[in-house]
Amino acid sequence: MSERKITSVGPILEINLAMLFISTSGVLGRYIDLPPAVTIGIRGFGAMLLLGVFVAWKGLSFKLARKDTAAIILSGVLMGMHWITYFYALQLSNVAIGMLSLFTYPVMTSFLEPIFLKTTFSKVHVLLGLLVLLGIYFLAPEFNTDNNDFLAILIGLVSALCYALRNLLVKTKITTYNGSVVMWYQTLVIAIMLIPAYFLFDTSGFVSQLPYIGILALVTTALGHTLFLFSFKHFSVTTASLMSSAQPIYGIILGIIFLGEVPGIRTVIGGVLILVSVLVESRRAVK
Repeated sequence: MSERKITSVGPILEINLAMLFISTSGVLGRYIDLPPAVTIGIRGFGAMLLLGVFVAWKGLSFKLARKDTAAIILSGVLMGMHWITYFYALQLSNVAIGMLSLFTYPVMTSFLEPIFLKTTFSKVHVLLGLLVLLGIYFLAPEFNTDNNDFLAILIGLVSALCYALRNLLVKTKITTYNGSVVMWYQTLVIAIMLIPAYFLFDTSGFVSQLPYIGILALVTTALGHTLFLFSFKHFSVTTASLMSSAQPIYGIILGIIFLGEVPGIRTVIGGVLILVSVLVESRRAVK
């Protein structure tokens, strides 16, 4: 599916606002002291309630066509796996490495989109994707699984793959259904599939973590991810993915402000390479 011609900067501002909201997950993932599966289960349940109220208030239909049900459910499973592995990566390392390692997903998307959606294979997307990948390379201190930072990057790659596949699945449905409805079904799937986590993992300290999880459900999930889904109406998945690489930049800034996690020179170099790819792709999209 080709992207629409962008005639104003509105969609660009919308996707950047979405990325700012979503980037709060980095700081919140470091703040919340619960097993990731428990955190994501509660996050999914809270976001499901918030989105359900919003969808009902707007008078939108919850109805899905039978042919789309399996794809929407699978996208929810992939979204849950993406969130869990991402939070594990954050706990193993820091906001900068956790978020930037996730952003190999535009590279994966640029190769997967022509296969899944029969779009034209773009050499420009590959080049920009490689810039992002080069940026990730600067993050790895050593290629050793005994090193927590390197292990966080590997888990981030798994998270990136889940996210890329979820986006490709949703791209085929977002023109048919409202983004809030799609996101509601995904959070419903996540809330249900992670119910066993409450019995398998330690949930002590749950009450003290509720304010942070509430922000995670409302700002990061309900607002951020819904706005990101809306962007698929204006951009191809690859374009949206590359432009969303601004997310770790926002996340690192929030990490410096709230956690005092100042990135090293290698992280700065990697971040600059990613930001360059974002600026180039944003300019192409506006044109």
